[in-house]
Amino acid sequence: MSTAILWFRRDLRLADNPALLSALEESETVIPVYIHPQSSRQPWAIGSASRWWLHHSLKSLDDSLRSLGSKLLIHSGDPLLVLRALIAQTGADRVYWNRLYDPADIDRDTWVKKSLREDGLTVETYNSNLLYEPWEIRRPKGEPYKVFTPFWKAMLAAGLRIPAEPPPTRMPALPQDLQGESLDSLGLLPAIPWDHGFYDAWSVGEAAALTQLDEFSSSGVFAYKTQRDLPGQAGTSRMSPHLHFGEISPRQIVVHLMEHQEPGLSAGSESYVREIGWREFATHLLFHFPHTCDHPLDDRFLRIPWRDTYANDLRQWQKGQTGFPIIDAGMRELWHTGWMHNRVRMIVASLLTKNLLIPWQEGARWFWDTLVDADLGCNSMGWQWTAGCGADAAPYFRIFNPVLQGERFDPEGDYVRRWVPELAKLPARVIHKPWEARASELSACGVNLGQSYPLPIVDLKASRERALRAFSVIKNESMTA
Repeated sequence: MSTAILWFRRDLRLADNPALLSALEESETVIPVYIHPQSSRQPWAIGSASRWWLHHSLKSLDDSLRSLGSKLLIHSGDPLLVLRALIAQTGADRVYWNRLYDPADIDRDTWVKKSLREDGLTVETYNSNLLYEPWEIRRPKGEPYKVFTPFWKAMLAAGLRIPAEPPPTRMPALPQDLQGESLDSLGLLPAIPWDHGFYDAWSVGEAAALTQLDEFSSSGVFAYKTQRDLPGQAGTSRMSPHLHFGEISPRQIVVHLMEHQEPGLSAGSESYVREIGWREFATHLLFHFPHTCDHPLDDRFLRIPWRDTYANDLRQWQKGQTGFPIIDAGMRELWHTGWMHNRVRMIVASLLTKNLLIPWQEGARWFWDTLVDADLGCNSMGWQWTAGCGADAAPYFRIFNPVLQGERFDPEGDYVRRWVPELAKLPARVIHKPWEARASELSACGVNLGQSYPLPIVDLKASRERALRAFSVIKNESMTA
């Protein structure tokens, strides 16, 4: 009797899971296991908000497996040691998993695969979370892409209509003597309940991901192209954490949208599928340039004279107390829900890196700890885009004005009113620049600048000029990375 171990990681679903389907086809017994690392000191160990999501996603996966006659074994520790112990206990001769692409994951998986194969086991790995592997989309001469548009054209030429497989209808039962650790023993949920807002904001798991996709494809996708930049409206899919944890695959999303938009994709669907392409591009960049999770892709930016002392300003930015309403609304949404609207992510990142001259790595680390959709490739690419030092990045002289951005993308102030309630009574004319309101107006609305709401942390004009001077060190140099 052949026995296989199926190692779940960030592929926490049953549908369109190639490692799971292959294990079922090739083995009589399949042992699903999740192995949690014990050390939090590894590079880019999972952040606090993502730990919350992971807890509930593992619970959902275990429920799904139990409904098919199996269950999820949970262990913690060194993956190779855990897998070898399970192999010894069960007599398994095969191990299956779906590939990950973060640098630390690649190093670990390469070592585990080599070691198990030397032990005499069959080890098979698969692409589960991308339309194409990072090495499959390359420039004509074989080099990796650094610009999105030609990368996207190459993806379109390769084809997006990639079939998604249905989930199994049953799973073999596990041996009675197999026991794992309890989910609670992993300590993924916070000891201090700062996560209460997460429960109102999210439903977690494979079924929730499919429901969210159905709702988006039936209504939201049609307005996506025109409303995705408006944080005060429900104009985005909110699929990113489901994608990151593999509760749904990009193949499922693209196929679903194509099936519902025949004979061709609507403008909203086309725009959204392009965003799936950006996610693929982020993984492509991280795979080919693994140093970019900590260092700029463009080496010129190593010479930017970032501020040395900025702890207080960083703390005010993190708390949503900068005095710029659109910034503070975004940072508070992030803390309360573990998520932030993408347009606002760019605005808050611009203030930090340009107006405050704080290194982009500080922002990347904060997002990593507070986002439920914290993805190393997307996070690194996004921060380097705003800072100007990454692939296809915004020019160094692009500095978002938070007042103008707020007035353009939140014209009535709905987003600010929700997340900065101390300004909720201000008229739209001044809600993004309360310091320009009349004293009588502020008083009537219960706003006391400097007391109930902070004054701006920095002068926008002077800080913009300072940033341009600082970033000008790379003006006449060519990119060397």
